[in-house]
Formats: sequence, structure tokens, C-alpha cells
Amino acid sequence: MKKALLILSMLFISMSYGQEIKQVPQINVSGEGKVKVVPDQASIAVTVETKGNNAKDVKKQNDEKIEAVLKFIKKMNLAPADYKTQRVSLNPQYDYEKKKHSYNATQTIEILLKDLSKYDELMEGLVDEGINRIDNVTFQSSKLAQYQSEARKLAMKEAKLKAEDYVSVLGQKIGRAMTISDNSQTYSPQPMYAAMKTMEMSDTRAPRETLAVGEINITANVTVSFILE
Repeated sequence: MKKALLILSMLFISMSYGQEIKQVPQINVSGEGKVKVVPDQASIAVTVETKGNNAKDVKKQNDEKIEAVLKFIKKMNLAPADYKTQRVSLNPQYDYEKKKHSYNATQTIEILLKDLSKYDELMEGLVDEGINRIDNVTFQSSKLAQYQSEARKLAMKEAKLKAEDYVSVLGQKIGRAMTISDNSQTYSPQPMYAAMKTMEMSDTRAPRETLAVGEINITANVTVSFILE
């Protein structure tokens, strides 16, 4: 009985080992899909910064300017959900030469501008009302999810085309996909730093264009394993 069990065990191990080493012919390829898009909105971060020797006065001056800025933003008919206070700070600074403290107050507002034709009017008004630091301007697309889907499909098509090219000379065909790995990085639009514009112009009625929006690239990368037939 023990001998029979031993033979059965060895047979089972041999069968399992044979199954493990059996390999399915396949090919691994990568694909990239890229969609170029003209952005239709911008994320703008602007700051009011005030300095002085008295903390209370510095904070008060900063609050007054921010209040004026927020009133102007409301006049621009931006939706309340499209702007928010991002950061508030009041920091002491010590001058070791003069041996005295001063204070630096900042408040940063983040604005989502969904109509880029209002960019010039918005930026000039913000500066007029007290904004003295433009931290960054980032161009975005309101249809990001749609374009990301298009990029993924293009990446898969390129991967399949690559695989077909490789096996065409072997007289084989591409079968179903065994594995698909998404290697895409999270889309993160690059900030476009904006300098404050000079308000003195020879003709203030002349139309001005201060944006070169260009295009943004939305990219997807995949790795696919296809069975060979």
C-alpha cells in the first residue's frame, strides 16, 4: 500500500512539474499613445505679500488687500467653486544686524479660469487691487478624461501593430492578449510662470495678447503580452 501511494505521489509531482514548465508562446511589446490638445482653461496662483514691523498692522494690510482682490474676482463673475484661499501665513523675521523683528504676511489665492479670453482683464485687475506676486499659471484641458481615454486606445493600437510587425516574418499571428500593464504616469500640467505686465502703454486702447497657450501633450504607455498562434 505504501509503495502504491509513493508511486502515485511521484506520478502526481511529475504531472504537476510538466504542467509548470509548459510555456505558452507569446510576445511582449510596448505602445505609446499621444494626444496634443489646445488648453481651454488655466489654474492661476496669486499672492498678496505685505511686510512691516508690527504683526497686527501687517496682517491688517494684507487682509484689506485680499478683501479687495476677492471683490474684484466676484465682479469677474467667476463661480465660487473656481477660486479659493490656498495658503495664509504670518511669519516673524529677525534682522541680526539691526537686532529687531519684522513680519511678513502672505495670502495665496488659487483661481481656475475657464475662459482664457478673460485672462488679461483678470490679471490686470488682480494687480490693481493688490496682488504683488504671481506664483504660476498652469494651462489645462477641461476634457482631460476624454483625451486620456483616446491616448490609451492609441497606445493599445500601437502595441498591437508592433506585435503584428514582429511576427509577420515568422508566418504567425497575434492571438488574444494575456496581460496588459498601464505604465502611464499621472498627468501633471507644467506651470507657465507669468511676469507682471507693465501698465504704462503708449496706447491703452490697443488690444493686447500676453498669452502663448500652445499645446499640451497627454500621453499613455502600455505593455501588452499577446499569445502567438
